[in-house]
Amino acid sequence: MSLPPVVYHFFRAPLPYTHTLKVQEAIHQIQHALRRDSMHRDYLLLLQHRPVYTAGRRQTEDSTTDERVRLKGIGADFVIATRGGQLTYHGPGQIVGYPLLDISRYDPTMGARDYVCRMEKMLRLYLKETHDISHFPSEHTGVFLDPTTKIASIGVQIRHRLTSHGFALNITREPLPWFDKIVACGLDGVKAGSVETAVNKNVNVTAEIPALVETFGRTYEREMVEMRLEDEGEVGDVIANLEKEAIHAGSWPQTPHFMT
Repeated sequence: MSLPPVVYHFFRAPLPYTHTLKVQEAIHQIQHALRRDSMHRDYLLLLQHRPVYTAGRRQTEDSTTDERVRLKGIGADFVIATRGGQLTYHGPGQIVGYPLLDISRYDPTMGARDYVCRMEKMLRLYLKETHDISHFPSEHTGVFLDPTTKIASIGVQIRHRLTSHGFALNITREPLPWFDKIVACGLDGVKAGSVETAVNKNVNVTAEIPALVETFGRTYEREMVEMRLEDEGEVGDVIANLEKEAIHAGSWPQTPHFMT
């Protein structure tokens, strides 16, 4: 039996992280409730966040207090997320992808390792085919340009065979000064890279979406269909509300604030 399409949506304005986290959880609950009647859809949400540092679920409020104060002081939000992994940054100039998939649709059910490996493969293919950027093999999860430059990160959560969170890919130079303020993903001595720095020219985030969507569909063996909010019922409503919140949030700091 062929798999149903994945419905994708690209948010035009950068999104507040905590509100986006709530939308992921709302869609997870909808998928879980509808799955018993096979009425649920799979989704891919593509977006940029407003400047935010996120810690992994194993990092506690107490252990991150000093970092929270310091990083909020330079103009970013700070959130402990429900994904795996350690401290990282999300912000404008970076494409974040949240696949919300039912991996039990695959026969046999796709395992967590296969799911993450396909995500890495998808990002590598996109970089090579779209920009002729080759990856550097690494023992660490994510995509590297060389031993000390990381261009993409992966952090996922799987509950009830339903996925959430996903990947983050640096497109422009804008995220790089923010990454310089932390040891991202616990990798001391590793800096952030971007598509712009790799190809040495300006790259538009929105223009990258079609190729990324096509590569995702090919890697996960799924047809990709652009979302029509009016056809998605409750899911369409929560996404439309998030779009409005992003627009109302206004501008964001382009660079970290200087701290004396």
